[in-house]
This record gives sequence, structure tokens and C-alpha cells, in this order.
Amino acid sequence: MTEACSVIDEIFEVFRNKGGRAYGEDVTELQHALQCATFAQQEGEKPEIVVSCLLHDYGHLLHDLGEDIADKGVDTRHEHVGANRLSKWFGDTVVAPIRMHADSKRYLCWKEAQYLADLSAASRQSLELQGGVMSDDEARQFEQDPHFENAIIVRRYDDMGKIPDMVTPELEDFRPLMESVLSC
Repeated sequence: MTEACSVIDEIFEVFRNKGGRAYGEDVTELQHALQCATFAQQEGEKPEIVVSCLLHDYGHLLHDLGEDIADKGVDTRHEHVGANRLSKWFGDTVVAPIRMHADSKRYLCWKEAQYLADLSAASRQSLELQGGVMSDDEARQFEQDPHFENAIIVRRYDDMGKIPDMVTPELEDFRPLMESVLSC
């Protein structure tokens, strides 16, 4: 078995074991991941963006704190947990948008009044736990990050992936794309 196969097998095993957890919307973690990646792929995004979309919430699957942890007022910093784990295998073009996707929500709430108004109850709850709407200084600094634009793109797909009963490709269908962007 190649290293690429074993890495992806490990990631997929986590999704198989924990992807059935509630996402906080009307979809599971796995459904959410597949939907985000499917939307990105349908729009012709680069492989790195599609893989970031698939794996952006991987950090949620790496803890055993329960599905209702946000209701207890705890931010698991899933974006950092997932990005830190995934950085063993993927480069910054995949990992940086994952690490930045929660801050992208904070930024978009600062930038677009309608974005904030349209957030679901679960997204509003996590927004507060993640630091709330960015300040002007935070937003200006965030815009300077070299991965800023890709992080915003991933965030937009993240917002779309909440459709109950949406039909998507299977997790295994994304294996070749993941293999193409592995850095190990």
C-alpha cells in the first residue's frame, strides 16, 4: 500500500466512524463535507479548493467532546485542530483555507451586512464562540494573508453545504483528487 493510500484511508476511516455526527444543521458532518466538495467541483474549482472543501471540518471529527459542545459554550477550534493534523500530508494551498474558514465567516460578517443577517442559528452560535464579527483592524490584516481569497471561496461553499437529502458523489469518488494534492 502506498503512503498516499494509507493517508487517505486514515482520513476516510475517521469520516466513516464519526461522519454521522450532527453538523448543527439538518445534515451530518459527512453530508456537509461531501456537499461542499461537490459544489466546488461542479463549479470547476482547482483540486486544492475541492479538497479543502471536503476536509474543512475534519477537526470536528477528531474530538470526542460530543455533538452539542457548542451548546456548552465551548469552541473546539476545529479549524486549527483539523489543519494541524492535515498539514502532515497536505501543503498550504489545501491547509490554509481550512485553518482560515472560521475567520472567513467572521470576516464576511464584517464585510457584508447581508451575510451576517443570513447566518443560521447554528452559524450565529459558532460565530460568537469563534470571536464574533472581525474588527476593522482584524479584517484588514486578514485580507493581507496570501490564502485570503481561497479561504473566502471555501467559506462560500461551506455555507452552501447544508441541504438535507442532497445526492452527492461518495467519499471514495474524491480519492483521486486527494491523491493529486498530497504533499507527502
